[in-house]
Amino acid sequence: MNEIVKWFYETRLQEAVRNLIKHEFEAISVSDRLAACMEILKRVSPDKTIGVGGSITIREIGIIDKLREQGNIVYDHWKEGLTKEESLRIRKKQQSSNVYLTSANAITINGEIVNVDGFCNRISSMSFGPEEVIFVAGKNKIVKDIKEGLERIKNIAAPMNARRFGADTPCASLGRCVDCNVPQRICRGTLILERRPFNTKMLVILVMEDLGF
Repeated sequence: MNEIVKWFYETRLQEAVRNLIKHEFEAISVSDRLAACMEILKRVSPDKTIGVGGSITIREIGIIDKLREQGNIVYDHWKEGLTKEESLRIRKKQQSSNVYLTSANAITINGEIVNVDGFCNRISSMSFGPEEVIFVAGKNKIVKDIKEGLERIKNIAAPMNARRFGADTPCASLGRCVDCNVPQRICRGTLILERRPFNTKMLVILVMEDLGF
């Protein structure tokens, strides 16, 4: 990575970390996905149950297999071959897991975490239920403020996710939001964490790589 580009993103990540800490989140920045995995493995003992949100980032960094290898029970509703009923049961188990792993659609430099969800199991689990929530987000998810975060979600993350799901939505073909009202709309609930919720540990790991959508 070009040194100027590296400086730019490191500065943004460090400012976000400082402000997340001010907002009572634990937060760190790391150089790459392997370092992110090592931070998670240092923190999560083999006896912990793990819930995994619907996240490309979490799967890209390779942490799920590493946790299984060390003996953790992992609740992953993206596992192949699941029926709708089995997937729903796993989502409910995620809500009471010891540790919930997820990404964020956007994290502001001001120290807020912004997410939009379809089933809303992800925003439910990251706000209440698990003992600890660990967010992993690449440098591409860092935004100026909540307004920019919502714009990012509507016009970058949502169109790509809708296309990945094969959803019959305008954004999946246009590549931008038109605030649709169709049956397969994936933007159905919004959660903005301005401060860490009471009684839930939260760690935010910001990675100097582009990860997820």
